[in-house]
Amino acid sequence: MKRILALVAVAMLGNGARAEVRLASLFSDNMVVQRETAAAFWGWAQPDEKIAVTASWGATASTTAAGDGTWSLKLRTPAAGGPFTITVKGQNTLELKNVLSGEVWLCSGQSNMGMTVNGVTNARAEIAAADYPQIRLLSVNLTTANEPQKECNVRGWQLCASNTVGAFTAAGYFFGRKLHKDLKVPIGLINSSWGGTCIEAWTSWEVQKDDPAMQALKKSWDERDKTYTPEADRKQFEAAKQALAAWKKGDQKTRAPRPRLQGQPRKSQNYPANLYNAMIHPLVPFAIKGAIWYQGEGNSGRAKAYRSQMERLIVNWRTQWGIDFPFYFVQLPNFMAPWQSPVEDGGWPQIRESFAKTAKEVPNTGMAITIDIGEENDIHPKNKQDVGDRLARVALRKTYGLKGFAWNGPVAESCTFADGKAVIRFDTGGAPLAVKGGAKLFGFALTGEDGLTVHADAVIAGTDTVVVSSPKVPQPAVVHYAWANNPVGVNLANAEGLPASPFRFGEK
Repeated sequence: MKRILALVAVAMLGNGARAEVRLASLFSDNMVVQRETAAAFWGWAQPDEKIAVTASWGATASTTAAGDGTWSLKLRTPAAGGPFTITVKGQNTLELKNVLSGEVWLCSGQSNMGMTVNGVTNARAEIAAADYPQIRLLSVNLTTANEPQKECNVRGWQLCASNTVGAFTAAGYFFGRKLHKDLKVPIGLINSSWGGTCIEAWTSWEVQKDDPAMQALKKSWDERDKTYTPEADRKQFEAAKQALAAWKKGDQKTRAPRPRLQGQPRKSQNYPANLYNAMIHPLVPFAIKGAIWYQGEGNSGRAKAYRSQMERLIVNWRTQWGIDFPFYFVQLPNFMAPWQSPVEDGGWPQIRESFAKTAKEVPNTGMAITIDIGEENDIHPKNKQDVGDRLARVALRKTYGLKGFAWNGPVAESCTFADGKAVIRFDTGGAPLAVKGGAKLFGFALTGEDGLTVHADAVIAGTDTVVVSSPKVPQPAVVHYAWANNPVGVNLANAEGLPASPFRFGEK
């Protein structure tokens, strides 16, 4: 019986598995290990096979493969540096070369995290200047799964150079580049992102299944799955192609049809937990310092729920890794038609509020404010340099304890209504409040107890306070700032030019 179980276990080692020791796909030449920690290594071997891991910095660890052929151990990593060699020895020997020890960050989200350096502002110059062999990237290929996977499909670790950086995540690269320059240590980036995806796909089902909204959403997916056929899918695709051809011949005042095959619903990248199962769970417990996140566009139509969804995802990932690692994210930038009214409520301003509340209420999180670098007609703004820079500023201050610079844009902390004014106090992010690009603040609105909403005057008082008033609203009840999909012209910042986060206070 024992021999039968052993043979079954060997057969389960994975695609093309042989009866020899192997490592999970995350481990390869050129990798970066998280410095000065007990880093997990794992893989597969014959049942009861002895495994020894030795690193050229002097660390060793050993274990015995379990009955199902799996093995794992932890190896103490050194201070930043390298290159090193790691040797894994069982009945066969594996050798990982040119390994560095430094800071490893997981980069995840949807298309604005996936957007590559090839598509950014001044891409040619950025690519030509990209000679940073101590910055390395591991990319997780796009895959879905209905159950948590033990292994993921990756493109191996790549060194940053002019012939490789064009395919790097741009937000991740500019984040990592600033960390590398300021900390003077190697940086490892793991890009696990997929365009057009929603947060519930990146979160395990276990932590969502008690949410009635998620139960209803999953039920809807499952009902569509029951009636799905490839033939019907192809039929709607062909109809959409015909509609697009007619649209091109017409006045084009309506939105263009988008012909595409929908695919099996339960295999979709937006089916709840599918991306967590295939693209996050297999990364655990690879040692990381923290995570950066650029997502939210896909959930803007359900923005009010995003605050709780963010916390579920953050707690979920931290629980799986077993550490409360820092989690920093991008508050969505300005987008769509410029605002016309003093306040224009909707999904985008509401989801920005969810980000701000998460940063304030969930420990060890932070937010890069980007309300000034979006584009009216492009959901993928090309200025990813500032996105990466602002994420890195938050990390340098909150994770690495560096001082002497503005680490964030101003964030409103409190508001009082008195004497016909709204008085707002800010965490200024390390530099005094300032007006960016002009002499007069713009972007504030007041709503009176009678319901009238108007553009309001605002002045900076001291280093951290703004006073808002309007003769048209003698008794203000609500104050808004930059409250619209695209609040062009808003200009509250700090003295280093980092923009203030949109906010609202009060009730009618």
